[in-house]
Amino acid sequence: PTGDSSMVLQAQEEIIEMKDVFSVKLKRRRFVGQKKGGTLLGITIFKCLSKEENKLTDCAIHLNNLSEDHCHSWFRHLKEILNGFQNRPKSLKVFVNPSSHKREATNVYYEKVAPLFKLADIKTDVTVTEYEGHALSVLKECELQAFDGVVCVGGDGSISEVAHGLLLKAQIDAGKDTDYIPMPVRAPVPLGVIPAGTTNILAHTLYGIKHAVTATLHIIMGHIQPVDVCTFSTPSKLLRFGFSAMFGFGARTLALAEKHRWMPSNQRKDFAFIKTLADLKPEECELSFLPLQMPQEESHENDRMKKEKIKKKGSKDQWHKLQGHFLNVSIMAIPCLCSMAPRGLAPNTRLNNGSMALIVVQNTSRTEFIKHLKRYASIKNQFNFPFVETYTVQEVKVQPRLKSGLDAKENTYLNAASAEGNFPWNIDGDLMEEASEVHVRVHPQLINLYGLNTDDLESSQATCNCI
Repeated sequence: PTGDSSMVLQAQEEIIEMKDVFSVKLKRRRFVGQKKGGTLLGITIFKCLSKEENKLTDCAIHLNNLSEDHCHSWFRHLKEILNGFQNRPKSLKVFVNPSSHKREATNVYYEKVAPLFKLADIKTDVTVTEYEGHALSVLKECELQAFDGVVCVGGDGSISEVAHGLLLKAQIDAGKDTDYIPMPVRAPVPLGVIPAGTTNILAHTLYGIKHAVTATLHIIMGHIQPVDVCTFSTPSKLLRFGFSAMFGFGARTLALAEKHRWMPSNQRKDFAFIKTLADLKPEECELSFLPLQMPQEESHENDRMKKEKIKKKGSKDQWHKLQGHFLNVSIMAIPCLCSMAPRGLAPNTRLNNGSMALIVVQNTSRTEFIKHLKRYASIKNQFNFPFVETYTVQEVKVQPRLKSGLDAKENTYLNAASAEGNFPWNIDGDLMEEASEVHVRVHPQLINLYGLNTDDLESSQATCNCI
């Protein structure tokens, strides 16, 4: 400290935990235009500060000392401590989708994210994507061992593509057949999600809030969250790695929105939602699912007892079947929080409990269906309707029934299919169209994402005010 003893005695004591510090810099006085050198005044510590509603921000604490020896000594020791935190990245591969939402992703990255990465001495290799599939093609050729993590700045579709590419690259590097992957290998590096889209379901689920600085600080601090991932496959090929999917109303709404890309983002989504709701039609299909074999209430059992139970079950795993007309089918391995559903689209699942939520909405009146949709925005149970069924599952097979004759022609527009016989799927906000059966499997903790600890997020979900 500088100054006389009376000033020191009046100073207020403050404790800083090094786990909350992400950078330390030497503090100098420089003249205008001077880029190097200058009078050494002390050191500045940059700290991650928690605020309300899961929000994080950065703050600077200035420690003054005119002794160069003291300043350099403190600087070296604090840097050594910071370098000792294992999960904190030092090098990141960054993908920025300039087309996300209102084309704001580039500004979000260079104005809010990049300065914090630079402050934390994180090296970055940035790719600004130029077309759909660009990130996937880059990841297939990327030497991931050169990076501590991969970051995507964009919406749900962009993040889904990067997550898929990261996991597909892991299978390629492991020598796995990428057409059929019953047991995929884990992603080699964590994935960071910077929200810059419209809905940002994955960012809301990870952080409880849509806030680029919060997401950036979770990445810098190395907060790691293991997350379950699904594989979506036909009988002959892998379609996608992903976290959630919708078939029926949720998929047809997205397909119709994609056909009106010339509209502003919010307008086309509102138009597609209203139009699909006005033309509400069920899909005829057969659902097969394998219920979760190990109930959550048994999670306190030790590993030996769990293994014995699995061995005893063996061939007793039985598939359940549902046939009929369904307005919507949701398959979700994560809670899927968003501003329109602050409790989540699947509030009873978790990020890494090794299961999926299967939510089936049977054919009903438009009025009753709207009541069900409205419940997502409230604290009431959105599944407490006679036409809604929920299951906790490990695997799901969806087999659509093709319409025939005039009925098929009449419903071509409503189904929003690009070719006759194809049915749209909404996988993490990305449109996919498939004619055959789709098989969905959940794979526990297949990828690490930068984000809140699950317990911390669950305790705040009920009161989270999503922006």
